[in-house]
Amino acid sequence: MTGIPTGHEPEPDIEIDTSVAHPARVWDYWLGGKDHYPADEALGDHLNETMPEVVVWARADREFLGRAVRHLVAEAGLRQFLDIGTGIPTADNTHEVAQRLAPESRIVYVDNDPVVLAHARALLTSSPQGATDYVHADLRDPERILREAGRTLDLSRPVGIMLLGILEFLPDEQAYPVVRRLLDAVPSGSHLTIACPASDVNTEAMIEVVDRWNASGATPAVLRSAADLARFFDGMELLEPGVVPLPQWRPGPGTLFTDREIGFFGAVGRKP
Repeated sequence: MTGIPTGHEPEPDIEIDTSVAHPARVWDYWLGGKDHYPADEALGDHLNETMPEVVVWARADREFLGRAVRHLVAEAGLRQFLDIGTGIPTADNTHEVAQRLAPESRIVYVDNDPVVLAHARALLTSSPQGATDYVHADLRDPERILREAGRTLDLSRPVGIMLLGILEFLPDEQAYPVVRRLLDAVPSGSHLTIACPASDVNTEAMIEVVDRWNASGATPAVLRSAADLARFFDGMELLEPGVVPLPQWRPGPGTLFTDREIGFFGAVGRKP
């Protein structure tokens, strides 16, 4: 697919509010991208002053995504991915990593930032054998996500659900039921991949970062512990090494930051 496929539900009529920071654009700023605005830069710098490792989070998260997808394709045999909270396209997006190993892989991206929507064509450069799609939707609306994803993915076959850097923007009363609903919709052999800030490292600084973020007017965030993150995998087979700082999840020879414990944790689990 080389463009946004037809047949989708109408996209919402929304405008880009450049006066308020957005997670996807702050992330883009930390990664050295170009798709952000002064409000995003100001908040990114503000948080970096509080805890300089936040810039490391973005790079560690991108590396973790690559390692997780490679495992899910090469070792778990997955050929379908639902990537929610996609963010602004950058190097080594999910479909690029997956289709290098298995060109027939099919990927659906989901995000609710209009800037991501504007760049969605960069996420649709699929291999001829596979497919990619983009859904403009909010994680809090799993029914729409599943309905739209079903146009590209076969939800009766295993799916890799990717939730990286997004669950921290939902309170517990929404986050846990939403993840459970997504998992209920896919069969045995599906996998869940999560990456989130966690309070187990640099606790005081982490709390201050979240407080500063919330004071900015951006999408409110919540801070969970590694044990809280593990709850998302209840009833699943949690892959080794469990819920750990991102660089410690199955690092390879070139993995960055393996010598430090960062406050961004990740894990992968299999639905039995």
